[in-house]
Amino acid sequence: MKLNQLFEHFQGRTPAILGSEHFAKFAVLLPLVEKDGEIHVLFEVRSYEMRRQPGEVCFPGGKCDPEDRDELFTAIRETAEELGVSPSDIRDTFPLDFMLSPFGTIIFPFAGAVPADQLQLNPDEVAEVFTIPLNYLLETAPDRHTIHFKVEPAEGFPYDLIIGGEDYKWQPRTMDEYFYSYEGRIVWGLTARILKHFLDIVKSSGIYRSSSPPLDKSEK
Repeated sequence: MKLNQLFEHFQGRTPAILGSEHFAKFAVLLPLVEKDGEIHVLFEVRSYEMRRQPGEVCFPGGKCDPEDRDELFTAIRETAEELGVSPSDIRDTFPLDFMLSPFGTIIFPFAGAVPADQLQLNPDEVAEVFTIPLNYLLETAPDRHTIHFKVEPAEGFPYDLIIGGEDYKWQPRTMDEYFYSYEGRIVWGLTARILKHFLDIVKSSGIYRSSSPPLDKSEK
């Protein structure tokens, strides 16, 4: 193999996230609804019969299936299944920044409008839904708390191969957790992280005012 052969072979290569083939991929939708003339964010409460995270507050979404054509398709499919709406009624979707979680997953979040008056919840996955006014969320700072991650190498780790050995100074890692509270409801974890990201985008866009207009139903 010649050097020019190597370079020619990789011309135009599209980079990805290193190791992403080992990550589970999920897509979620941050649903926006119109209620009492205001924009609200809709949240699900996971069914109490579910094996993982029963009763947790979340956005609709789920794991990307191999047959899904892209992540947006996954988010719409899962939202339609959980909220009992037609995929065609989920409109005006746009992507948020994707996220790498410290737990081996890549999350692809989107935002979009859903018809609040047509919901038929899937009881196997959703116990109930509730909404929080967007203005309230924009004007209320979340509580923030820090989580510290501790590095614990597995038994048999080859300390003799690294400078410093067992006294090696591992770089500490922290993560902020956000908590939004509204009428006895608590939004935290990954859902709160996506929510804060969305709110930051709205605030930085310049379109936000203290009294935001309702969703325009004429837009399709």
